Amino acid sequence: MKTKRFRLLAVLLAFFMLASACGGDDDSSSDGASDADSSSSDSDTDGDAMDDSDGDAVAQTQGGDLTFYMITHSDDGPFWSVLKRGAEAAAADVGVELVWQGSNNDPGVQAADIEAAVAAGANGIAASLPSPDQLIPPLQAAVAAGIPVYTLNSGVNDYQSIGATTHVGQTEVIAGNGAGERFNAAGATKVLCGIQEQDNVALNERCDGLAETFGGEVVASFMDLDADQVAQEAAINAALSADPDIDGFLGVGPVITMSGLRAATALGRDMTIGGFDITPELIDAIEGGDVAFTVDQQQYLQ
Repeated sequence: MKTKRFRLLAVLLAFFMLASACGGDDDSSSDGASDADSSSSDSDTDGDAMDDSDGDAVAQTQGGDLTFYMITHSDDGPFWSVLKRGAEAAAADVGVELVWQGSNNDPGVQAADIEAAVAAGANGIAASLPSPDQLIPPLQAAVAAGIPVYTLNSGVNDYQSIGATTHVGQTEVIAGNGAGERFNAAGATKVLCGIQEQDNVALNERCDGLAETFGGEVVASFMDLDADQVAQEAAINAALSADPDIDGFLGVGPVITMSGLRAATALGRDMTIGGFDITPELIDAIEGGDVAFTVDQQQYLQ
């Protein structure tokens, strides 16, 4: 089982890398998607030169007294917990302090956290951008204050208007395009695209991308939050029961994908199910043949 899982992860990673390469334009610096190469690895805040003989060696003192804030719309679910571990590992590698702040999908809380980080004199801010209208102004204020800003996960369409250094994540419409092609190959005719965060622009773009390439009909709808999977599954169950022509389900996150699988199973519906991102439960469902595919954006690397 471990060997199969590693093989699957390798295939998912290869698919992600291929999708990123195919989705980029000729100017890789302009879209910033899935590219963390812009990190200042050759800077030396303590005046000690990096050891060029070993590109992987990092001086633990190079970070000095720097404090970086990662402020996202995260909850405590399986996706964000992995991203947080990646951020903590990176902070430890370069010897800086990381302040992690999640808003549980509340853009008002996230905006207030950004403003507080600016007031605290943050050395840098990384922020997701699910609700641009509310989050762009405080991030622009951070840039105006001389604080380097990066967007991650969601924000590929707006990081340049903020003045952010770059965006780290995938281009969501292109990711949705890939999902549409998979449903075409599976022979689906009508797909329910289930959304778990009502105001998250990036999740809506995944459904938009699906609709661009899918040859059938797409119905996109909010299906309740991941925090209440009972209500989420009930919402999907109701949508499927109301429309017997739906023969495909795309969850735009890993938790809602599994909610869709449970709802279809409870109704005895033979459907093609696809998802976004990975969890151990979702990987098991793919290995077992219950879920056809998932689109992995490599949140640990983000």
